Amino acid sequence: MAKKPKQGTSPDGQRQIFNRRARFDYRLVETYEAGLALVGSEVKSVFLGRANLSDAYCRISGTEAFVVNLDIEPYENAGPYQPERRRERKLLLHRKEIDVLERRSKEKGLSIIPTRLYFRNGKAKLEIALAQGKAAYDKRTQIAKDEARRELERARSGKF
Repeated sequence: MAKKPKQGTSPDGQRQIFNRRARFDYRLVETYEAGLALVGSEVKSVFLGRANLSDAYCRISGTEAFVVNLDIEPYENAGPYQPERRRERKLLLHRKEIDVLERRSKEKGLSIIPTRLYFRNGKAKLEIALAQGKAAYDKRTQIAKDEARRELERARSGKF
C-alpha cells in the first residue's frame, strides 16, 4: 500500500504554500488558478517552500493582474543577480478572467487575495480568491462552532 503524502505536499511530492490567515479573515467567494511569472532563482526557492503569502494581495492595473507583497526568500546558491523579495509579480490569466476579477473586485467589500502557491506540470501556480472580509463577531461564531465540533469528536472517540 502506498504511503499518503505529507500535509502541505501535492500528489507529485512538491511543496504547497498556504495562506492560512485568508480563511480566518475572509469568506472566500470564488477561486481562480493563475500562472505566476518568476525568474529562475525564485522558482527554485518556491520549489523548496521558502515563500510567504500572509501579507500578499492582488491588484489589477489596466489589462494585467499583479500579486503584491508575495515574499520569496532569495535562493542561497543563486548567482549575483537577486531579485527583490517583495517585488510585484505578474499573474498569468486570460483576459476574460481579468475583466471578471476587476468588475467583481469593485463591488463593495470584495478583495482579491492569494490562498495557495503550488506547482502543476512543472509550472508555478497561484490560487487566488475573491474574498469578503469577516467582521469580528463572524470570527467569534466560527471559533465557537469549531470548538464545539472538536469537543463532539473527542466525546465520540472516548479521549478526554
